[in-house]
Amino acid sequence: MKKSKSKAKTRKTSAKKTPTKTGQSKRSAVAKSRGPKAPAAAEIEGKLTFNHAMIYTKDVETGLGFYRDLLGFKLIEDFRYEGKPVYARLRAPGGDCTIALHQAEPNVSVASEGVRLYFEVRDLDNFCRKLQQKNFYITQLPRMMPWGWRHAYLNDPDGHEISLYWAGENRMKKTMMAAQKALDRKTG
Repeated sequence: MKKSKSKAKTRKTSAKKTPTKTGQSKRSAVAKSRGPKAPAAAEIEGKLTFNHAMIYTKDVETGLGFYRDLLGFKLIEDFRYEGKPVYARLRAPGGDCTIALHQAEPNVSVASEGVRLYFEVRDLDNFCRKLQQKNFYITQLPRMMPWGWRHAYLNDPDGHEISLYWAGENRMKKTMMAAQKALDRKTG
């Protein structure tokens, strides 16, 4: 979507830098306490890294109501055209991954058959209960899946399919379907 520089207004949100006793900002002090430092640019050059998922929406404000207000994403920045949000970038509440909401052109479908967004949350059952208390419909309540992860399914306001899940220690491990495990036990 093209925006005129003179009409498009940008609002950026960021944490305030407050000095600590050592003179560091709180943000840099927190960053240092998080563990291993991210690899330097030279170390990752030529390697693909995931940046964000762009979600086309019929109404960015409605999308913000879902991702920010219901799921807890933090607004990084938004762009407005004639006072209406047309783009917003948000950070996941429990990590550094981001999503972007982008206003779709009029009469353009935002259907995304074959794509599902996955968001991991440790206390999946409680998180889903809180969504239900806000009258949000969950298409499948949390349950254990054959590959060993607990999943719940829902749709955002534009119908994009979302899986809320908890994989725990299995997240980065190769999964094996229950049927295959049973077969392995019989033949093993």
